[in-house]
Amino acid sequence: MGRWGRIRREKPNKFSAVKQTYNGCSYDSKKEAEYAKKLDWMKKGNLVMKWERQHKIEVRVEGVHICNYYIDFKVYFINGSVEYHEVKGYSTDVWRLKWKLAKACYPNRIFKLIK
Repeated sequence: MGRWGRIRREKPNKFSAVKQTYNGCSYDSKKEAEYAKKLDWMKKGNLVMKWERQHKIEVRVEGVHICNYYIDFKVYFINGSVEYHEVKGYSTDVWRLKWKLAKACYPNRIFKLIK
């Protein structure tokens, strides 16, 4: 219910992405939910040890907090490597800036864009 007893309606996504639920979790798009399912299959196949969703990456430049970037998935592989995966269907200027900042602030991390 809204402030004056009205029922709140969820705003449609401006990029036509439809929220999806997979394994009890809500994802921003069908593509993201499908990727989570793929990661679970990779886990069952002993390629991935575990994965986290919506992992927070703090972007700091010369000690100054610029922003937080929530990457879609942090993936831990069986061989000990860790990768940061972003699932994108449509990219915005703000997202491209945060992506570049995160990669520049953490050059030793592996960032992958999943299209």
